[in-house]
Amino acid sequence: MNAAASPLIDMRAAARVIGTEVKTTLVEDMNVSIMPGEFVAITGPSGSGKSSLLYLMGLLDKPTTGEVYVRGLATSSLDEDTRARLRLETLGFVFQFHFLLPEFSARENVMLPMRAMAQLGETGMRKRADELLTQLGLEQHAHKLPEQLSGGQRQRVAIARALANDPQVILADEPTGNLDTASSEQVLTIFRQSTGGLTHEGSGRAVVIVTHDLDLAARAGRRIHIVDGRIVPL
Repeated sequence: MNAAASPLIDMRAAARVIGTEVKTTLVEDMNVSIMPGEFVAITGPSGSGKSSLLYLMGLLDKPTTGEVYVRGLATSSLDEDTRARLRLETLGFVFQFHFLLPEFSARENVMLPMRAMAQLGETGMRKRADELLTQLGLEQHAHKLPEQLSGGQRQRVAIARALANDPQVILADEPTGNLDTASSEQVLTIFRQSTGGLTHEGSGRAVVIVTHDLDLAARAGRRIHIVDGRIVPL
């Protein structure tokens, strides 16, 4: 990590409150910066606000108060189209359930974010998808539907899809939660390796993982622990 680099994500006093008559605070007073090349684990008890924090980082939710900056840009006042474009260009998402489209092959699922970005032609998208699947050991499975793949293979396809547009940050919510030990280890290795490469922006990719797995969290470069919606010291 370059000490002189600027944060890829910078949360300043961010809070997320839901409800009208009865209000529930999901997270509050979040001051978190994610730097290029970091591998960060978010831990805490169930219901503590881990996923809520990740969704704020990923622009899937807006803070009720405070601000979330992505590449130095304040995002709360952006319209939905601009937020969606910023997500598409900057962020990649991996969830506990892979959310692959069942009617599309592995290759076609990986191509979906590239189609939304609309910067490559069909040949370029196919080439990029095949390169990613090969890097993840799935070159023999590119034509298969999700139902023809194992759980670990489906999650690796989901990671390839998250990497499709060469994002600067990967945000993963319990990505190993449904996997066996061997598959979990493989996914963790992929994430760790992805922080070592450069994105098209020229900075090391950051990876942020929400996890209940303390062994996995211990292998991250930094850990953020949340209890009752607040960051607490370990």
